[in-house]
Amino acid sequence: MLVGLYTSRVVLQTLGVDNYGVYNIVGGVVGLLSFLNATMSGATSRFLTFELGKGNLEKLSVTFNSALLVHFSIAIFVFLIAETIGLWFLINKIVIPEGRMRAAIWVYEFSILSTMISITQVPYNASIIAHENIRVFAIVEILHTLLKLAIVLLLCVVNEFDKLILYGCLTLLVSFIVAVIYRMYSIHHYGECHFQFCFDKIIIKEILSFSGYNLFGNFGSIINRQGTNIIINQFFGVAFNAASGLATTVADAISNFAHNVIAAFRPAITKSYAQNNYEEQEQLTKLALILSIYMLMLVSIPAMIEINYIIRLWLGIIPDGMEIFVKLILIANLFEIIKYIFVINVHATGKIKKVSIATGLILSLNPVAVYIVYRLVHCVSMAYVCLACAQFCLAIVVAIITKRRIPEFHIGQLLIAVGKILSVAIVTGFIIYLSTKLIEQSFKRVIVTVLMSSIVFTSLTYCLCLSKDQRHQVVTMIKSKISKKKYDNR
Repeated sequence: MLVGLYTSRVVLQTLGVDNYGVYNIVGGVVGLLSFLNATMSGATSRFLTFELGKGNLEKLSVTFNSALLVHFSIAIFVFLIAETIGLWFLINKIVIPEGRMRAAIWVYEFSILSTMISITQVPYNASIIAHENIRVFAIVEILHTLLKLAIVLLLCVVNEFDKLILYGCLTLLVSFIVAVIYRMYSIHHYGECHFQFCFDKIIIKEILSFSGYNLFGNFGSIINRQGTNIIINQFFGVAFNAASGLATTVADAISNFAHNVIAAFRPAITKSYAQNNYEEQEQLTKLALILSIYMLMLVSIPAMIEINYIIRLWLGIIPDGMEIFVKLILIANLFEIIKYIFVINVHATGKIKKVSIATGLILSLNPVAVYIVYRLVHCVSMAYVCLACAQFCLAIVVAIITKRRIPEFHIGQLLIAVGKILSVAIVTGFIIYLSTKLIEQSFKRVIVTVLMSSIVFTSLTYCLCLSKDQRHQVVTMIKSKISKKKYDNR
């Protein structure tokens, strides 16, 4: 996260606000075409994990190879649409600063190739997740981050080329390197990842049937993010696209703490359902909710209190609207994370019609709401107020659908657990905010805010949000770590 925030700062300073905004909006156009990839990613992950939970290794291999063929087909389809309709939309409808269209087109082409790589990469990543080998992701993503840092350092010293075009090209190269590493690891360690031309109609029909409804939900998600980005561009220009992009970078970097927790829980939840172990599934879901919200708020509380100073320290300047953007996106991401954990449980059942329709409908209508609000109130931050409201509504709707799909769940207890930790977060934020008002804004105050909020929030979460058994497990784990460290030192 820290390296990612640093690289974003240097990229902004090196490219300039307009070029950064161009990169953000052009990448968004390609993002509109990636909804098929998001759809198939969820379906592939679910079916591979389900078969692994069942222990059916032969069907697991057939499922992987069938999914891989489907993803190659999607990559070709996206390429054709991107080079026709997408390219026309970029040239004729997107507001690009004068003289930068050529660079924008180059970046667009690089983004298309990067998207195709990510599409064909999905089955390999899904296989690693199904095997719950999270350590591999940790190692490769650290490498990914270091390569991005290398790009930034190179941008600072190279002046012979258009830096926006060079940035797009090097970003594509990094995506390719990371994809090769993931594929080589998957092929070497997992038998199902050895490619065989296998076109199983029954399995493909099951995957496509699952994806059919999931398609609508993911399409709504893409329309929401990229549609809002385009509307901001139309009303306020690329400068606010840059501020929006930077704010999203900060909020997503913080939210990744929670998403990494969810990534570890997802295969276990799906396997529990495959084995009809509903009690374990519910306990895993409850723990995933508590830990993901805890990880998000652990960073979000001090970040929201000190956001003004952090942005100035990070960028040297505070782009218009960025401070409020970050706060609102973090709130929206909180509700999105809660919703996503419930969605994982619904996906495990394979019955996703209602949850996909609800997700797609609410999110695809959000840009419409943003457009109407902008017509009434000329305030750029209202886009993210609408987003937070949409994600809150979705979290409630999906929780209700989860109860209907899995009657064995005590959904009220899960929502109470969510309410407890959110109440603890609000109380912690209020205490820390009042305490830090006594200290002048500085780097020293940021350190004090981080330490105080971590101690207060962790203590309250441990005492009020964890069950007796969970607290015992935490204490046992800490003691074992301390004992191991003492033994190693000897």
